[in-house]
Amino acid sequence: MAILVSENSRVLVQGITGREGMVRTQLMKDYGTNVVSGVTPGKGGSAIYGVPVFDSMEEACEKEGPVDISVIFVPASLVKNAALEAMDAGVKLLVIVPDRVPIFDVLEIASVAEKKNAKFIGPNTLGLISPGKAVLGMIGGKAETAREWFRPGTIGVSSRSGGMTSAIAFYLTQYGFGQSTIIHVGGDAVVGLSHPEVMELFEHDDQTEMMVMFGEIGTTQEERAADLIEKKKINKPVIAYIGGKAAKSGTRFSHAGAIVEGTRGSYESKTKRLSEVGVRVVDSILDIPKAVQEYKKVKRRKK
Repeated sequence: MAILVSENSRVLVQGITGREGMVRTQLMKDYGTNVVSGVTPGKGGSAIYGVPVFDSMEEACEKEGPVDISVIFVPASLVKNAALEAMDAGVKLLVIVPDRVPIFDVLEIASVAEKKNAKFIGPNTLGLISPGKAVLGMIGGKAETAREWFRPGTIGVSSRSGGMTSAIAFYLTQYGFGQSTIIHVGGDAVVGLSHPEVMELFEHDDQTEMMVMFGEIGTTQEERAADLIEKKKINKPVIAYIGGKAAKSGTRFSHAGAIVEGTRGSYESKTKRLSEVGVRVVDSILDIPKAVQEYKKVKRRKK
């Protein structure tokens, strides 16, 4: 089944006529994503790769029907207005691709999303892909690459690094292990769906057999995921890799969401907590498919 998106999800692109919007719309369309409309104020009446463009969310939904997901490719300063407009139009999932979105804007988006029972991924995300079904955002770059690197299967991947999101799925595919859904939760300090929320979705997904988590220093996402495992809210096997082992307190690592303050959010605290609740924490990205392979062997022996 996969999570959050399927081949039937009705997708709209906000900022569809911008450079990124056009390129990524082609990716999504070529992959088979059901992109039904786009919005750019002042560009209504045009079309991008056969997708009709409207001046507002209200007009798009009125002319082309309701929308399940909006993928946002607008300048960071305009993200809040775009997100609020989408949720006002009844959209229940937003994929916020831009980085440098002001943190107070993200907090306002989160507050409105909670009131409207909506969800969002990002900001500063590559998006997500359910192999063989749909891609949202920019994962894969081109449709042919996405088909080669990501294959349908039973492993759910949640990652805080854009580059590692694709790398992990690629290595899993090389070992013959397909994925249910691959999600880049976003690299900022405040994001919508974080590791614990994504892993709960995987826990209740029939297609997902086990999970892989790429974590980093900074924030408490990984510790909160460990709390859910301890409380038995997540029972499927989890393999994790934590980046930033050599970083010292106060060090910024990779991007805005990865910064160590004291012992909170450190490499040591994350790996210790995850190990305590039974997560297999590996030392190398290349160890992830090997750990999956070991799990599969053990499972077969138990049958």
